Amino acid sequence: MTRLQHFGYFFSRGFGPQGWGRDYQAWNDDWTRPDLYAHAVRDLERAGFDLVVIEDAISLGNPDTLDLRVRAAYGGPKHDPLLLAPYLFAATRHLGVVPTINAGITPPYLAARQAATLQHLSGDRFGINLVTDVGSARHVGLEPVAHDVAYDRAEEWIDVVRRLWHSWDADALVADAETGHFADGSKIDAFQHRGEHFRLDGPLNALPFDGGDPVVVSPGGSARGLGFAGSRSDVQLALAPLQVEEVRAYRAKVLAAAALAGRKPADVRVLFVVKPELLASREEADRVVAASRHASDAVLHEVALAWSSDLETDLTALPLDAPIDPAVFGDHVSLGTLTALRGDTPDAPLRELLARKARKGRLGDRSGLVGTAEEFADLVEEFGADADNDGFLLSGDLHPVTLHRFLDDLVPVLRRRGILRSGYGGGGLRGNLFEF
Repeated sequence: MTRLQHFGYFFSRGFGPQGWGRDYQAWNDDWTRPDLYAHAVRDLERAGFDLVVIEDAISLGNPDTLDLRVRAAYGGPKHDPLLLAPYLFAATRHLGVVPTINAGITPPYLAARQAATLQHLSGDRFGINLVTDVGSARHVGLEPVAHDVAYDRAEEWIDVVRRLWHSWDADALVADAETGHFADGSKIDAFQHRGEHFRLDGPLNALPFDGGDPVVVSPGGSARGLGFAGSRSDVQLALAPLQVEEVRAYRAKVLAAAALAGRKPADVRVLFVVKPELLASREEADRVVAASRHASDAVLHEVALAWSSDLETDLTALPLDAPIDPAVFGDHVSLGTLTALRGDTPDAPLRELLARKARKGRLGDRSGLVGTAEEFADLVEEFGADADNDGFLLSGDLHPVTLHRFLDDLVPVLRRRGILRSGYGGGGLRGNLFEF
């Protein structure tokens, strides 16, 4: 049975050089200015999307791979997405904006105060994409920690941030103009937190929220990442093979973690990140897929560049016809990203791994994401009905050209099928996500 699905946009390059290396670079848009992004988010709101999530990494990565990351602007430069958020709120009325915040380097009190401020300024449309990246630690004078320790720290981080948000009781704000009584200090919790990773004192000097806390979003496909999403996140950014049984199994892990934490399935939204290549006809899609089966070394090099940035490991310097030595990957490398590259064949030659990533598949037979808008809508309906899926985050540059390639044909199809909202309620981002 057709039902409404949630749609968002994952701004995958982050607040960086939009359009670099693409034809629409010729539009001469200035990626450092807000106009480009304001234009884009207005289109997302017109399309009925719930939120835009802004990827970020504060580091240019390992000094040994510095040139690799900036040569094609895969890993940088990037400006701070938190400071872009107010411009996006000013351009929209309903769309949620979710910049990335790193729990390993951002002090909880500072993050709680910034988030509270933006939640009020935006009318309850702010969210945090919480990441546990450890590679940036050296930039703030900290030592990196192991993968699971980073999740321990993130759990403590979000718990104390939420305690700060709620350090004012709901009735602590009096605001009685006749008596001149603004707030009741006896209803404000001046707590002390002395945890394993953070030491700080409350209360927060920001008002509580009328429309609920800022939405917490988290990526991460490892067991700890899924556990964190189930126990503490409102939205899980999910990556899985686009097969009904895989999507159902992925969701089951997140919801099992939620149940273990005493939460209900309805407390968490699982949104799968996808990057469809939508074309005008099935015949055109068939041609694109056929061509991808014979990737040249130049194409493999481009694929290696992109994965090198994500892995902070220079794959372009490794022999194509030998397996990757696991020793080249440091502890800071995301296990989810590493698994996404190697799959269940970690001993395969690098050429085979890269060729697999260059190879495209058809939406029509669920072997990939190349197809028509109608075929993508078929996938959305199938997952909603057969895997109880909540929705999708489309992924790409936050550039009007990219968006219109996705949306021009897709929005009418989704609306005609009753899958995509055509209006918003008044509950801010949390209301958008949990009203259905």
